[in-house]
Order: sequence, then structure tokens, then C-alpha cells
Amino acid sequence: MSHLSSFANPLDALVVGANGGIGRAFIEALTMDDSVRTVHAWSRHPLAVNHSKLVPRILDIADEAQLQSAVEKIERLTLVIVATGILHRADGLSPEKSYKALDPAHMMESLHVNVILPALVAKYTLPRLPRNERTVFCALSARVGSISDNRLGGWYSYRAGKAALNQIIKCLSIEMRRTHRDAVCIGLHPGTVDTGLSEPFQKSLVPDHALFTPAQSASHLLQVIDKALPEESGSLFAWDGKIIPA
Repeated sequence: MSHLSSFANPLDALVVGANGGIGRAFIEALTMDDSVRTVHAWSRHPLAVNHSKLVPRILDIADEAQLQSAVEKIERLTLVIVATGILHRADGLSPEKSYKALDPAHMMESLHVNVILPALVAKYTLPRLPRNERTVFCALSARVGSISDNRLGGWYSYRAGKAALNQIIKCLSIEMRRTHRDAVCIGLHPGTVDTGLSEPFQKSLVPDHALFTPAQSASHLLQVIDKALPEESGSLFAWDGKIIPA
């Protein structure tokens, strides 16, 4: 069984943020996919997943030297999934309900994790993608990063970070089109998923029936990845395959 029939076999994937809820679900789905040969899994802490296809690596992607070295050790890549992100933390970092709650240090951290780190991953992985076959670079974004879809305000740092990430993905898509005509660079909105990132906000965000398990979200997103076309590169896709306006 394969979610990824649009890729040339065999497929070699990299999941960054492999220890997060959605990251682990991607790892599990990819290792079970018949079309996938290798799954490189990067995380800051050891993985609790074992599989013959899995190539785990403990890595701090904020360290460019580590990042570059790790990429150079990968022989081939056709799919890169960046599944990192931050919304809140127990020591006080949380989505701002008002501009009165803006905190420069928290904003900097949010932008660092949600924007700069995915951009650095792109910097070192995109040159490794083959030029003459279908390849995909994608990163977990969010619907709240859509400026035209913003109806409620608030969540300043997270919204700004995801909007900036969407712009970076758009820029990547334009640059990649010049050298890799079959490359796709997209953002992915996973829906509201039952993970630590969404846990404090689940009741206010969605009714029970709209809350996805990580496995459900990863399955939906792999189908989106498989169907995304080169002419759609640069877009932000929702979990159901619909493009979210910028």
C-alpha cells in the first residue's frame, strides 16, 4: 500500500521534528509505505520508533554546522517534511490574546522556531533534491497564517510566524522552478490535531468530531503531498487538499 504513488520508486524521505506528534505519525506512515526505501528522521531526542527503513539522527537544526553535516551524509532525497513548530510552552510562552500581551523575547523565539529553522532546513536540503524527477519540500504551517482568512485577530507571534513561513515557501517555489521543474514546495495545514501543541486550545478551537489523531492528520497530509502539482508549488494546502488563500 502506498500514499505516494506519484513519486518515482524508490522514495527517500526526511522528516525533521520526528519526535513531535505529527512527526512520529509521518515516520510510522512512511516506514509502512511500500514505495518508500529510506526514512531519515531528525529529532533533538532519541526516537522511540524502530524500523529497518529508519535512519534516525539526534540533531539540533539551529546549529548550521550540524545541519550541513547531516545533510551531506544523506545520499538521496526526494521528499522533505519539516514537522517542527512552537505555539506555547509551560514557562509563559503562549498565544497573545491582545497586543498588550506582546513580549519581544517570546516573539523572537516563536519566529525563530516557526520561520528561521524551516528556512535553514530548506537552505541545505533543496540542493540535494534531484533535478529531473518529482520531489517535494513541505513544512507544517497553519490556516491562521493566512492574512485574508484572519477574522479574529490575536495570536500575533504564531500568526506572523506562519505567514512568514508561507512567504518563504512561496519564494522557495519560485527559485526552485528555475532549476527543478518537477519540484513542489508547499505549506501544510494539518487541521487541529490531538498533540501537545494544540492541547490547551482544543475545546475552544474545534468540536470533538473535528479533532484529528496524529495518524489521521499524517494520512491526510501524505495524500495532499502525493497530489500536489508543480504548478501549485508555493501554495498553502489544508489537510483536505484545498488551497488556503494567502
